[in-house]
Amino acid sequence: MNLGRQVGVCAMLIALGWQGPALAGDTLLIHGHIYTGNPQAPWASALSVSGTRIEAVGTDEAVLALRGSRAQVIDLHGQTVIPGIVDSHTHMLYGAYALHGMNLSTPEASITPEKPDVLVERLKAYAAAHPHDAVLFGRADFSTAPPTAPSHALLDRAVANRPVVIHNTSEHALWLNSAALKMAGITDQPVADSDEERGVIRDASGHPSGVLLEAAMELAARAVAVRVPLEEKLTMVQAATRYLNSLGITSVVNATGDLAEIELYGTLRDRGALTVRTRTSFGSVAVQHHLTPGFLADLERARQLYHDDWVSANLVKFFADGGTGLIPPLVYTPHDYETLVMELDARGYQIMTHALRADSVHMILDTYERLEKAHGQRDRRLRIEHADLVDAVDLPRFARLAVIADMQPSFCCGEDGGNFDPADEVPSDRWHSLQQSGAVLAFSSDWPCTWPPNPFVSIQETATRQVWKSADTANIAGGPLDGAAQGGAVATGAIYIPEERITVVDAVRAYTRGSAFAAFSENQVGTLEVGKLADLAVLSQDIFSAPLESIGKTRVVTTMVGGKIVYAP
Repeated sequence: MNLGRQVGVCAMLIALGWQGPALAGDTLLIHGHIYTGNPQAPWASALSVSGTRIEAVGTDEAVLALRGSRAQVIDLHGQTVIPGIVDSHTHMLYGAYALHGMNLSTPEASITPEKPDVLVERLKAYAAAHPHDAVLFGRADFSTAPPTAPSHALLDRAVANRPVVIHNTSEHALWLNSAALKMAGITDQPVADSDEERGVIRDASGHPSGVLLEAAMELAARAVAVRVPLEEKLTMVQAATRYLNSLGITSVVNATGDLAEIELYGTLRDRGALTVRTRTSFGSVAVQHHLTPGFLADLERARQLYHDDWVSANLVKFFADGGTGLIPPLVYTPHDYETLVMELDARGYQIMTHALRADSVHMILDTYERLEKAHGQRDRRLRIEHADLVDAVDLPRFARLAVIADMQPSFCCGEDGGNFDPADEVPSDRWHSLQQSGAVLAFSSDWPCTWPPNPFVSIQETATRQVWKSADTANIAGGPLDGAAQGGAVATGAIYIPEERITVVDAVRAYTRGSAFAAFSENQVGTLEVGKLADLAVLSQDIFSAPLESIGKTRVVTTMVGGKIVYAP
């Protein structure tokens, strides 16, 4: 069956109500090339769905024998099926804002402050097209290293009467116009919180420039939370989940969040409008945690109220370092970090920690090791996020300490990998070394830091390690890495550390089974096995046999979550 006919069949099934509750054994997928992810039986040609779960996996004959009198039979005509993608590190709310907003950094090009007239023209047009938006959102590449960071004056040229909040593609900085600075309460006087004030870039006279780094972003985040109406947030988040579905993504772990954000997902779930399973951490970008009574109460409330297949919590995110400037700044002293981690582990929370620097990775592993000795063994599933740079001595410690490495293949690979110091000989993105050492890999996009959060571009990069280069962002100090197909980057033909490649099957496993394990959901999703939730994606080509350099061109034909088609173009 050609792609057009397949799309037509999917649309017809939706029209016939296939999204409604299914009867036992009444949804059958046959004649497929199905990667189950089950090590004992990795391939099948058919499966049967009963309600929300998989009833049978096997041959066409075996599955057709279960056909009921009202069966819906989907003939895949040889198309490849994989388990639904579990994107193990996203920022859903930021992604929702970016999807709704003006995106100036795409695979095609990046419009930076170095192109002021084009940027102003784009922003003026976007503002005119969204006259009722209380806050105008954008996403762009810009310098986070003073004095080369941009000023609010450029944004004021385009929009002076409404707040404009431009997220840096790293999500570690914001660029505000004057109206947004006013909305956030940022004046010539220092703000009350010293950590937040440290991130407010000011000129020599103390005037705010318009750029907020890391902890200072909370000044704008709090103002935005009040300014944007609840229903508008829900609409944007629902659109974001549908967008992720279009890429075969069926579950996410949110690497920042709070109780209010989790409540958004709970509301959509209760309305039957949530199409991506969510597990959300408590944490803000490069902000130190303080175990206040209010924070601990929110953590416990989230754990008690949200622990189902659609919305879950019980997760705390730390930042060992940041992501701005020429070298990521440290966020905690080792002692302060360890004190907080110890206390939260004693309360039974899962811990995940962001680390871009190799010394940060070492500090986290030391802390996790002391944690095990102090509190005894249990199924913690401790995580390190990114782990772009890992010293050789620390590679085997991930497996030995049962620490999950959550990594983003689309961040790879610039000419020097992910190294902040080009003279540093430690290679970045050491997927093969970690995997060979026995560590569990979980893959993710860090969306909206990656745009689009296309898992197939990431899978291509794990198998090729192509070097990418963007002329558009080359002059940005402390700017984005040249990741795969990001911000106008194109493949140069060079290969970065080819011995750190892994296979397509390994990459798919990290994006499904590994990420499900990292989220404590491997008994429900991550593989296509009897009894598990029917989360899957039908692909436009066979990524397991396609030329490696073309895997990124794969499109999703159909996405199913819990036995319901949630995407069919």
